[in-house]
Parts: sequence; structure tokens; C-alpha cells
Amino acid sequence: MTSKLPPLRAIQAFEAFGRHGSVTAAAEELGVSAGAISQQIRKAEEALGLRLLERRGRTVALSSWGKIYHAEISVGFDQIRQAQDMLARRRLESGFTISCLPSLAIKWVAPQLFDWQADHPGAAVRLEGTEFEPRFGKDQVDFRISYGAKIRAFDHYVELFTDWVVPACSPALLARHSLRRPADILDLPLLGIEWDRAHGSPPGWPEWAASIGAHYSKSPGELTLSLSSAAIDAAVNGRGFVLAQLAMAADEIATGRLVVPFNQRLQLSDAYFLAWDRAALEKPYGPELRAWITAISKRQEALSNNWAPPPVALG
Repeated sequence: MTSKLPPLRAIQAFEAFGRHGSVTAAAEELGVSAGAISQQIRKAEEALGLRLLERRGRTVALSSWGKIYHAEISVGFDQIRQAQDMLARRRLESGFTISCLPSLAIKWVAPQLFDWQADHPGAAVRLEGTEFEPRFGKDQVDFRISYGAKIRAFDHYVELFTDWVVPACSPALLARHSLRRPADILDLPLLGIEWDRAHGSPPGWPEWAASIGAHYSKSPGELTLSLSSAAIDAAVNGRGFVLAQLAMAADEIATGRLVVPFNQRLQLSDAYFLAWDRAALEKPYGPELRAWITAISKRQEALSNNWAPPPVALG
């Protein structure tokens, strides 16, 4: 076997073909014609003295030698692409992207992020609400705030806080109904919350009913929402009782838009966590931003653990 290296352009064309499995797609990515891709791959085969492709019916695929060669060269091209992504990120040295679960972003992070921004005017922060767990080094994300077992997908992380849920409703809804004991809530319109299966779900009405020694039976008209923020907003609008997370409904409860007639609460089974790309800590303000998120989480932990609802007049 010859030790002569194929031309770099030929290796690039072959790598693109192997990744896409298509001459046309490889040509589109590299901005050349399909014929040019085929020609470059033939040059690689001639230099190596091996057949890298083989015809299977009407299609062309990697040969056994081609699969071996592609697996090896792909490592180098992946590193090149990662280096390019890193350079693109470094162009905005003071900019950060925080990826966060949608409801937590809306109800907890965003309201407090204004304070951080005011104290650090030189740092640009983009808050992205998504269920998708980013891949540091590939996706343009510096920090990720997520929940539960997803923590095992990251190399660098810290647990933040474990939240609680309490039964809450609008004052108008409470005024229309007489409640004497916690179990009476189960006879009123209830709003359910069901997160994406990958994250599990917070305690629901069956668990809450069991915690007070009551029986829960789902009513035909009960509405279930996938976003905690949407369920809290629905409760504010008088649509029913919600098992609201203290971290997310703090403003609504403090301003009286939601009331908690009974402090019968349940703790979530898992904690929220913060993960980060190690490169984020090399940016200006990176360590400070991580420390700030950790600090507000500790405050939230203390507030939730020691929380007591404002007094409510029951009919």
C-alpha cells in the first residue's frame, strides 16, 4: 500500500460524502458540482490504492475500506469544525447564551436577569427557553439550566435548588367557592401540569391528594398543560387551581394575583441544576455569571424551604 497522502481537497470531498451519504449533498456543502466530488474521490482512491466507494444497485455507498478510512479522518474534521465554532464564539467575548427550560426562563430567570445586566452593562446575555439539552462545544450555548436526571449528560455542573408546589388559584375563583378543608380543592376545576417525559413531571393532583389523605378522581373537563408557566397564567385568569411552583409563582402570590388557601405543599423529586461549557468561564464575566446563578439559587432554596402563604380569608 502506498504511503502517498491524497490531496486535502480529495480527502475533504470524501469526508463530506461519507457524512451525508450523498454526492449531491456533499457538493452543495462544499459549493462545487457533483462531478467535482466524484473526481476528487477518485483521486483519493488512486493515492490510497483502495476502493473507497462501491455501487449497491442504483446507489453508491462506502466500501468496507471506505468506512474504516472515513471513521479515522472524521475525527480530524470534527476537531476542525469545533475549532471554527470556538473562534466564532470568541468573536463575542463578552456575550453569553443561557439555555433554560422554558417556564423557568420566563418565571424565574428572566425577571432576575435584569439585575445582573444592570450590574454588568458590558456583558451581553441571551436567554433561550427550550426543552432541548445543548451539546457544549457544538451548540452556541454557554450555560444550561435544566432539571433532574439530565444532569448526567454534562461534564461540569452544580445542583441549584429543589422546588415545592402549593395549591393556588385566583382570588376571584376562591371568592365563588367555600373551602373548609384542603380536600375541598379537589371538587373545584383543576389545572394539571405534565412536562416532557425526558424530564419527568412535578407532583400532580393524585400525589397531592394522597399527601392529605384524600381521594383524587380526574374530572372529564380537567385541563393539562405542558408548561408550568402556562398553567400558572391560566390560574391567574381564574381557570382553576394549579399546583404552582414557589419559584415560578412568587410574584403572582406576592401581588395577590394568586392566593394559597392551605399551605399543603409537596417538594419536587429532583433538583434544578446549572451546567456550563468550560470555555464560558474563560470569557470576561463568565465566572461572575455562574456565581450569580448559584447565589440566587441558594436564596430561592432558603425562601422555598421557609415559605409561608399570606393569610387568606376562607368563605
